Amino acid sequence: MLFYTGYGFIIVGLIISLLASWNVNATFKRYQNVQSGRRMTAAQVARQILDGNGLHHIAIEQVSGNLTDHYDPRANVIRLSDSVYHSTSVAAIGVAAHECGHAVQHEKGYVPMKLRSAVIPITQFGSRFWYLIFLLGLFMGNSYMGETFQLIGIVLFAAIVVFQLVTLPVEFNASGRAMKTLELKHILSGNELSGARKVLTAAALTYVASFLNSILQLLRLISIARRNNRR
Repeated sequence: MLFYTGYGFIIVGLIISLLASWNVNATFKRYQNVQSGRRMTAAQVARQILDGNGLHHIAIEQVSGNLTDHYDPRANVIRLSDSVYHSTSVAAIGVAAHECGHAVQHEKGYVPMKLRSAVIPITQFGSRFWYLIFLLGLFMGNSYMGETFQLIGIVLFAAIVVFQLVTLPVEFNASGRAMKTLELKHILSGNELSGARKVLTAAALTYVASFLNSILQLLRLISIARRNNRR
């Protein structure tokens, strides 16, 4: 029953994720070939934005990989990937400015970011154990304990969905801050701004796709539990 229920949800979710992943990679690759007029590297842009917001204590480091860029609030560091750090492209600059947006959010106590940080421990536990708990409930059948374990597994996975939902405004807000800064500080202009915006929009859509995929997975779990408990 676990493997034959809700295949439609899996297929639709997979298609959404693949399309979002293809779109962000294709868009980044396209605008990675468009160089900014000021020829500043993404790392230099990040430093300028951070210093302009009084965030002199936040370091900028290079990290291996492609599009592995992220802001680590615990270490007070922005890590830019190999394809971004030294690049002067509008794509790389957009990504770097986005990560600076997260740093500014953290400094200003942006509420959705604080909420996301608060639920991280629950989602970390849930991501590790929801499947095992849910599967154990299925093996127990439609007994009281079986239904209880299935419900716990579903609730733990639902916490992951909530985390992804809260992540959406965090990501869109960081992109909005990035685009505003790039324009006001005259770091990018005209078509350069348009290109950076398209890259950040494509990146944000991967989070939307992940959220929709998880919603479909949650519906699948509920469907499996209901069918199992009718037996």
